Amino acid sequence: MQSIDPSASSRTSLSRSARHWWNDVASREGRLAATRQFLAAIWEFVRDSTPERRRQRYGDAEYDWDHHVNTTSAAVDWRNRLLGVFHSPYQPTEPDLFREMLEAFRQQSHSDFHDFIFVDLGSGKGRTLLMASDYPFRRIVGVELLPALHQAAQENLSKYKSESQQCFTLESICADATEFAFPDEPIVLYLFNPFPESGLRRMMANLEQSLRTHPRAMFVLYHNPLLEDVLGGSSGLRRLYATHQYALYGAAGDPDQKNHRSSLPNY
Repeated sequence: MQSIDPSASSRTSLSRSARHWWNDVASREGRLAATRQFLAAIWEFVRDSTPERRRQRYGDAEYDWDHHVNTTSAAVDWRNRLLGVFHSPYQPTEPDLFREMLEAFRQQSHSDFHDFIFVDLGSGKGRTLLMASDYPFRRIVGVELLPALHQAAQENLSKYKSESQQCFTLESICADATEFAFPDEPIVLYLFNPFPESGLRRMMANLEQSLRTHPRAMFVLYHNPLLEDVLGGSSGLRRLYATHQYALYGAAGDPDQKNHRSSLPNY
């Protein structure tokens, strides 16, 4: 596993994150709209800090109890939750839905997973990495911006034990996921709405350049696709399947995907 990148920590100060967030919204929607959205986001953060809201966040703890890990959102401290307002709030993926998404990928790719690397951008405490290890991927990589969440992920990866585990090469990287250098191998890329719009566009430009330089099989599982128009506007990807909870995209230039549709319905 890679250690914490000191530059990643310096990029995650509260004042710098808030200023960058405000400037980004103001450049697209104007200063008044940016100020209104900023105040609304801070008010929601205050509401989410009440004891009742915190107890609700423990509702996702069953996975942690079963596997003796710490991936729940309830244990994230106030500073990292506030940073999440300006980047992306931490929320672990539900196991049942994750299995449904991987089944959609399997049907679309006709793959037994061995050919692919699994990459999670905005991997938080690493729950998705642990769940992905139940499948025989070549290896599994998570990229997380916030050092505290990355450290939790490293601890979870080091102590995770499961009889269903099939992949044992897991790695957590502390870095800016918008600048991640994608491996030149077939990839299943997992996104749980990890970026604001500007960050997602930077990541997509990086991904498209990687596909132009090294054409290969690439699938993107986009969970909670609030900014799906960004992926939909990409020349390098095309949508293969979607529900109200996630969308599956494939590399447009992958010959194995041409003239191929699964029996899964679209919603």
